Amino acid sequence: MHDPISLAVLVSGSGTTLQNLIDEIAVGRLNARIGIVIGSRPGLRGIQRAIDAGIPTHIVDRKSFDDPNTFSRQVFAAIDAARPQLVCMAGWLCLLDIPPGYAARVINIHPSLLPSFGGCGMFGKRVHQAVIDHGCKVSGCTVHFVDIEFDNGPIILQRTCPVLDDDTVETLAARVFEEEKIAFPEAIRRFAAGKLQIVGRRVITKENINEV
Repeated sequence: MHDPISLAVLVSGSGTTLQNLIDEIAVGRLNARIGIVIGSRPGLRGIQRAIDAGIPTHIVDRKSFDDPNTFSRQVFAAIDAARPQLVCMAGWLCLLDIPPGYAARVINIHPSLLPSFGGCGMFGKRVHQAVIDHGCKVSGCTVHFVDIEFDNGPIILQRTCPVLDDDTVETLAARVFEEEKIAFPEAIRRFAAGKLQIVGRRVITKENINEV
């Protein structure tokens, strides 16, 4: 067994994705350690989840910064202090300028099959409502590397689920989240194992490398 991969997790909301990672680590399915959880505003349920789990937290309030570049620098200053190997956006809603040292070291999970239903303003219930309104028969989630645009970086993996005729936003969101709970830890495991190679817009998984 290799040493656990060190993570920094970024949250902007209730922290259900963070909680999933905490739970996966606790039961031994994910060989990882969360060194810090950073919130984009005070009072987040996600930050309280981290505190309850004994994980260090830090707030960088987006509303306190007129300049997004200054905000990004403050976020990455907090990340730097924890020295993570991988940064995980877990319901993080703020655009960041990724420093060169973190290229291909920041990942995000999005509750749709990108590139559909992504981009600025597409998060949470808005995504699932758009999927239903467009009459989609299949939805799912996407884990991708993060670049300087919303929901745009190379795709690591996707998982799918059906969209039922009687789905509401809530029922579809719950079904998609069940796929997210599998996808995000798996993407972290692949990264930790050194299995991910970016080739242009594609992420190739090198299955011949041993598991962590």
